[in-house]
Amino acid sequence: MNLKKIITIVAVAVISVLMIYGFILISRIFSANTKFEEKELYVYVPTDATYTDVKKILEPYIKNFDNFEMVASKRSYPENVKSGRFLLKKDMNNIDLVRAMRSNVPVKLAFNNQERLENFAGRIGSQIEADSLSLLKAIKDSTFLKENGFNEENVFAMFIPNTYEVYWNTSAVKFRDKMIKECHNFWTAERIEKAKKQGLTPVQATILASIVHKESVKKDERPRIAGVYLNRLRLEMPLQADPTVIYALKLRDNNFDQVIKRVFYNDLIMRSPYNTYVNIGLPPGPIAMPDITAVEAVLNPEKHDYIYFCASIDRFGYHEFASSYEQHTINAKKYSDWIAGQGVTR
Repeated sequence: MNLKKIITIVAVAVISVLMIYGFILISRIFSANTKFEEKELYVYVPTDATYTDVKKILEPYIKNFDNFEMVASKRSYPENVKSGRFLLKKDMNNIDLVRAMRSNVPVKLAFNNQERLENFAGRIGSQIEADSLSLLKAIKDSTFLKENGFNEENVFAMFIPNTYEVYWNTSAVKFRDKMIKECHNFWTAERIEKAKKQGLTPVQATILASIVHKESVKKDERPRIAGVYLNRLRLEMPLQADPTVIYALKLRDNNFDQVIKRVFYNDLIMRSPYNTYVNIGLPPGPIAMPDITAVEAVLNPEKHDYIYFCASIDRFGYHEFASSYEQHTINAKKYSDWIAGQGVTR
């Protein structure tokens, strides 16, 4: 066998080996390497997690971890682990997996109808890494409160119900700072001026809006209800808002899960800063998180001379309004007789 033939055979053998190796390498890199049936899922990497931590998180979802580690190492992922929320899709290859673990996907936070700060912190803490205790600590920080004109009782007015994008690993402080920025964005010069015309600060407008929000689910009626309460404030009458009494009862019992459909005379004389039957003016803080329509109702109230209202028995969800106590007494008796006939005890 001549030298040329030997060289040819060796070359063919080397090329064959290289092709086989290349095929294996390409297969290790580009073959699907997931083992979950869902089309996609999210994994969460805590702040300060190490590559060892990430491996434990990913292990249930990756078929061949050696192949993943080979690609991750080549792409310097073990030295550059990121915390956050990451989207994995079915049949991703190893390059896609490493790329996915570098792309922090924001969480869409939606919140409304929260009755107090503690409930709100719990809701947010269930959606991002920061827990409810760290959120409460950041929000109630004395320096933060002083710098932004809040106190612990009214800081709940800071939160504007909406949908926001934040990263899952956003810290409690960064979340708080984002929310105060959103609050400043909401309270434009025009809205501040409208509140001023009603004799209110933005915080006071939000507190009143929380009462309006609880009084009626009918958004088209809220400007009229806001007008009643503003009339009472100008006359220095007690607001006499049942929702504030219900809030005071829940606060007293430390039970915000209880459903209270009716208030009684003994409830109306309960000593509480939130009881607007015994205290003149606004309560010290919001009794709920008002939606934007309730805030706008306070800023743009209906102009009228009504100072009384009670639930209507003819239009469910709406109210009957009166300018005189005599007419209100007639309206209130109709409702009282109707509710008694329904057997509602609380």
